[in-house]
Amino acid sequence: MYFYAARQPILDRNKELYAYELLFRDGLENAFPDIDGDEATSRIVEGSQLSYGLDDFLGDKPGFINFTLDTLIKKYPSMLPKEQIVVEILETVQPGKRLLAECQDLKEQGYVIALDDYIHQPVWRHFYPHIDIIKIDFRSTSTDTISEIKQAIENFPHIKLLAEKVETNEEFQLAMDMGFSYFQGYFFSKPEMMQSKALSPAQMTLAELLYETSKAEMDLNKITDVFQRDVHLSYKLLRYSNSAIFKRRAEIETIKQALVVLGQAELKKFLSLLFTAQISSDKPAELMRLSMTRARFAEGLAQLHGKVDTAKAFLTGLMSLMDAILDEPIESVMSKLPLAKEIKDALVENQGLLADYISLIKHYESAHWKEANQAIVALQLPNEKVPDAYHTAVQWANEQMKALGD
Repeated sequence: MYFYAARQPILDRNKELYAYELLFRDGLENAFPDIDGDEATSRIVEGSQLSYGLDDFLGDKPGFINFTLDTLIKKYPSMLPKEQIVVEILETVQPGKRLLAECQDLKEQGYVIALDDYIHQPVWRHFYPHIDIIKIDFRSTSTDTISEIKQAIENFPHIKLLAEKVETNEEFQLAMDMGFSYFQGYFFSKPEMMQSKALSPAQMTLAELLYETSKAEMDLNKITDVFQRDVHLSYKLLRYSNSAIFKRRAEIETIKQALVVLGQAELKKFLSLLFTAQISSDKPAELMRLSMTRARFAEGLAQLHGKVDTAKAFLTGLMSLMDAILDEPIESVMSKLPLAKEIKDALVENQGLLADYISLIKHYESAHWKEANQAIVALQLPNEKVPDAYHTAVQWANEQMKALGD
């Protein structure tokens, strides 16, 4: 029996990460929409206790986890730390005395409670003293209804509104104006406006280093010289090569030693990540984390598939959000960067196996399990190993954010 889950970020008004929602899946033939909600919640709780730690997916942020009335009555939330989860009551649960009693009990224990896909009914007023967050489908709920909800909770200032399915920056701004506190959706991974953003000299240096490390025969002396001319870059390299993720026995003391010890594959990853981190410095940190997760997930898919160079897959995943980072069309971005033709074909023309990997990754991020499963079958990937590759990518991205931090 395998246990799998994906996660979706929830950001605050500053576009900083507030929490993740954990989304369940259970293998190729049994994706979440086809299994009972009670079973899905049970698997989430069981998996987090037996298969993996919540920290693997959540880091130091809380996780929204769906609960049905039955799983609430069985006290499943109490099996998870109140500091780590938000008890999300599924939209299929009807307001009644049993649910109210469970909400009162959870609130007394100190749990944060959210109502999922909220449909406004006067009876919910009895629940407001115990509810912390109301999630509203921003695309299917009218502005009049949202205004009605805001008026209903006016005497309960502790209740925050969360806008779900916010997919563009315009929708984010509208939700901000309407008083929402939290936002779920991939609006932060889309370009905010189509404008050209010039790369700084330091960023162009990194782009050139990317090109140098992509050559079959890497010129180590030339690359060493470039690093030695840039103090900030050298510091980052030494810090990265000495980080705990490599578990080195001896500390690295010179630039050349760091380059040799890292090797071409790791050096290429480091430069790719540093390049992305530099040009996304004024963007939500979650955009960088998502880029890293995509990169490692794409690399993992290539390893499972055995038909595409893993380094190209990694770089393709990392570059797949470059239009959002630079706020300009991906075609324009790719014309400026010295990248392999296969990468540009995948990102600009949506052609080739690398494009298929990116498509699968996007389905996975959005918990579109049916489409993800179809892509897995079409690519003839080992289904039972794909979720593990995603889990590994999530953990790796968390580690990289720490290693690249200032």
